[in-house]
Amino acid sequence: MALRDELTVRKVEDAGGYRAALDVLGTVYLGEKGWGTPEQLFPESDLSSAAMSWFLAERDGIPVGVTRVLYEIPFDLYTAYEFELEIPGLDVEAFIRANRIAEVGRFAVIPEYRKQILVAAILMRAAATETVERGFSHFITDVFESDPNSPFEFHRRILGFEIVASHDHGELKIDSKRITMLLDLKAAYQRMSRRKSWIFRYITDGWNEALIDRLSTKPPAAPAPLVTV
Repeated sequence: MALRDELTVRKVEDAGGYRAALDVLGTVYLGEKGWGTPEQLFPESDLSSAAMSWFLAERDGIPVGVTRVLYEIPFDLYTAYEFELEIPGLDVEAFIRANRIAEVGRFAVIPEYRKQILVAAILMRAAATETVERGFSHFITDVFESDPNSPFEFHRRILGFEIVASHDHGELKIDSKRITMLLDLKAAYQRMSRRKSWIFRYITDGWNEALIDRLSTKPPAAPAPLVTV
């Protein structure tokens, strides 16, 4: 049976899913990176929070990957990180006011499946589906410059995230430069739709017309560039 048929993804909502997610975080963030305990990265209180969702990828019931989407981002905390903007003239505060931005992070895939792009894809499918359903327009994420297993290339090359800033401090106490990346969900959907890429078909598999309509509407004839929003 192909890996595609064996992979499943679900929202972490119960004790069993929580323990499975901690196993993945323990393998990747503690065992490989030494960046903190699983319980620090995923407090049990997160399970009852409407402000975030955790997703777990499994192969035949074995946990292989996790990610988190945060819908209420503490942007006041972000501003304290001393960003170095990569897009000159970007009005960060105005952009935040004009858009609904969700943070996708805590991305982890166990070593045996790290080269299997379908694991990353199924996690992003779950994250993107719920994020669009909730009416959000963008994803933001940080990747770490010193991380040997960074999802940077997957985010940039496959999904189309743009680098918008960098900073040296953040929520996790890691001695590494952070690269902040942004994804316009509508622009990404339309770009991948034009290309007819397999990942576009995979991520949007099962989407209903209402969901597709949210992202397929053509943009204005002369959309304002990112730096003037």
